[in-house]
Amino acid sequence: MNTEINSASISEKIRAAFEEKGRRKTQPRDRIASRLAELAASGQDFSVEDLWHDLQLVDAGLGRATVFRAVETLVNMGLLNRIEFSDRSHTYRACGDEHHHHLTCRKCHRVVDVDVCIPEDQLTKLGQRTDFKIEGHSLVLYGICADCRD
Repeated sequence: MNTEINSASISEKIRAAFEEKGRRKTQPRDRIASRLAELAASGQDFSVEDLWHDLQLVDAGLGRATVFRAVETLVNMGLLNRIEFSDRSHTYRACGDEHHHHLTCRKCHRVVDVDVCIPEDQLTKLGQRTDFKIEGHSLVLYGICADCRD
């Protein structure tokens, strides 16, 4: 799986997503998009708090709520993934366009992208059996990484 994400590409996608959602172009949203592009290019995960603190160094007036709303918008549009941990905490990551899931360490919160998935025919059968039209899915995998087992 290709985990490299082009910084310019993700930045453009984020700006387009804000525009699509009717959010006008503002300096705070531009700063959010730029920082998220940097995080995506480096493969770093982040919390909203961490992102907000990073942005505060550049723009002390940028509100936490603005950052939170921007992140939630991007998660809902599929540009960011929310990675859940077994202790119910979470981080965010720009993962790109390939469908995949995450395997997380219960101890150190290491995250590994995995391309394991539920076969389409099983999802179809499950939908028929439960009378649901399944529109998507999220597979959550927890474990203990090699470093934490030692």
